[in-house]
Amino acid sequence: MTSPSVLMSNFPANINLAESDSRSEPWLKAVFRAFPDLLFHLQPDGTIDDYMTSNVSSLYVPPQEFLGKRMQDILPPEVGQKIAQAIERVNQTNEIVSFEYPLTVPAGARHFEARFVPLPGAEIVMVVRDITVQKKGEERNRRQLQRLAALRAIDTAIAGSLDLNLTLSIVIEQVMKQLGVDAADILLINPHTQVLDFVAGRGFRTNTLQQTHLRLGEGYAGRAAYERQIISIPDLRVHKTDFLRSPNFAHEGLVTYYAAPLITKGQVKGVLEVFFRSSFRPDSDWSDFFETLAGQAAIAIDNVTLFTDLQRSNVELTIAYDLMIEGWARALDLRDHILEGHSRRVTEITIKLARMMGLSENELGHMRRGALLHDVGKIGIPDSILFKPGPLTAEEWGIMRQHPKYAHDLLSPIPYLHGALDIPYCHHEKWDGAGYPRGLKGEAIPLAARIFAVADVFDALTCERPYRPAWVREKALEHIYAHAGTHFDPKVIEVLRKLGLAGLQNI
Repeated sequence: MTSPSVLMSNFPANINLAESDSRSEPWLKAVFRAFPDLLFHLQPDGTIDDYMTSNVSSLYVPPQEFLGKRMQDILPPEVGQKIAQAIERVNQTNEIVSFEYPLTVPAGARHFEARFVPLPGAEIVMVVRDITVQKKGEERNRRQLQRLAALRAIDTAIAGSLDLNLTLSIVIEQVMKQLGVDAADILLINPHTQVLDFVAGRGFRTNTLQQTHLRLGEGYAGRAAYERQIISIPDLRVHKTDFLRSPNFAHEGLVTYYAAPLITKGQVKGVLEVFFRSSFRPDSDWSDFFETLAGQAAIAIDNVTLFTDLQRSNVELTIAYDLMIEGWARALDLRDHILEGHSRRVTEITIKLARMMGLSENELGHMRRGALLHDVGKIGIPDSILFKPGPLTAEEWGIMRQHPKYAHDLLSPIPYLHGALDIPYCHHEKWDGAGYPRGLKGEAIPLAARIFAVADVFDALTCERPYRPAWVREKALEHIYAHAGTHFDPKVIEVLRKLGLAGLQNI
């Protein structure tokens, strides 16, 4: 690996370093040691002339195996093809090109972002960044949102159908989709005989399990119902005697088994069984959601069999959703102890103002959820920016201003939260059109976002920050009043004046 000054020699001159300055070389070395990225100096055909890294474990192969060779020939074909296309595009357009890809390196399976930067003389610098943590976070959030949507789908089935077969079909569909199982079935307890009977299933190759009839305590499913706990069998090929109820069970090729009792209101309604055709070891997240889905399935079944409890069940599920959203909001606040309680406070102020403005209870419910999730998009902002103790640079502000769009992208796939999108997406818009992300102006900004903006700024000003002390409430209110017609909707400010300091007490 050559000197940093050699690698940097063809970079655009936007760094104020004199070549004759004896401090340049140590300075560049220090800078590059601080970089988390891999740097490769490439010829126009992709040949690697040089590289630089502070973490050799992130290299795919040792330097002696890639120096002097084409980058696209070093990495696996599916990655190499993308690299070849990127290099070709850089050569043709002289523009920066980037893409993401997974790759297993000595440090393990990782995700990377490759950025190709053209240099004078048709040479290229390839900047490779490890984005594994970011991708894992995105996947975790995507999975959580999908699970919220799954719970909502079951909730819809509960509220909208009295057809047991349809309800069970929806439950099993979501179980298989969200848990990644190969087959699933539901056994219901006959209240008269206290026997578990097969009522619905999916993913099986034969109909052998459809003849299931088990007494409580008999077999794995019977034990799950009797003991009121999850039963797991890592390998049915070793412990398959329980499935003698199905003589042709071996044809199914099932290996790992889990059974969860369906319990609601203290009563066991049946058992949810799930199967894998290969060995499976769940993590705590999978196990918790399996238990959650079993609970949802039990509620769905209870709703069909006990129509008189329909309304109460629906209310309980709505509360459960809101509690999940509240928990998510608390988790977001806890990422930064300075913001602890922020989501709760701004939600209370928003609802007070909205109620004074005559919004309906249905609108208030959407606003409450939107207020709690208003900063969910910040999970896509790097911690180095989000928790920076001082002022942000222009570039950092550009990244920070993306968080409303991230919020919209995260929440819009969930039908249950469509009515709550206005606040997460639009709460940084300003009355005079100077806000972001879309520069909306006046009443083009959704009313919910206009109301919330007042609450958000008030709480931000009256809370201490690393770079300034908290403002007293009187000063914060005067500041907000002064920005009516520029930052804030004048009508909302009129309502805030009526609310006054007295209405903001105990928040």
